[in-house]
Amino acid sequence: MIHVQAIDTLAQRLAALVPPGLQEARADLTANFRSALQSGLRELDLVTREEFDVQRCVLLRTREKIEELEQQVLALERTLAANAAPKH
Repeated sequence: MIHVQAIDTLAQRLAALVPPGLQEARADLTANFRSALQSGLRELDLVTREEFDVQRCVLLRTREKIEELEQQVLALERTLAANAAPKH
């Protein structure tokens, strides 16, 4: 998940873009930006880099296992086909 400090920094940067006539509302805008960013990011269902890397490793191992199983099935099918072939 994104760190609170990063959200605060982004909210402050957005508030700094406010036109000069609305500078007195900067604190309110910063709080509103922060709240909107937190809410939006919460809905994205993000994962940490560590969680992503763990799942990537699990997927890689699963893919390798599937490939091994496919080879075993292919070998068994060949064996069955050879045994089922009529013998002269």
